[in-house]
Amino acid sequence: MNISDLDNGTGTGAADDSAGIDESVTAELARLRDSIDNIDAAVVHMLAERFKCTQQVGHLKARHQLPPADPGREASQIARLRQLAENAKLDPAFAEKLLNFIIAEVIRHHETIAAGEE
Repeated sequence: MNISDLDNGTGTGAADDSAGIDESVTAELARLRDSIDNIDAAVVHMLAERFKCTQQVGHLKARHQLPPADPGREASQIARLRQLAENAKLDPAFAEKLLNFIIAEVIRHHETIAAGEE
């Protein structure tokens, strides 16, 4: 049996029916899920720190009438993150999608700041 068969790989335990599963498998699954939970917490905290920095960037841009988006910076960040992902054996396309999502949110924040709504 594959761990992903137990919970669709989410690590949440959703739809997990461990009845009849060997205790060692259950223990390993619990250990892995604990690791996933810890990593998720670290990701959230790192994103919060990142957004604190991007908020400062947004305020600086607003004070100096700079545009919320910087396509050149965004392109170099995407290239850099794709390379980091590749080096880490992570799908570069996934890393790019994640960064594009983050960039879109940052730009939205910068637009809000520039409009004086924050």
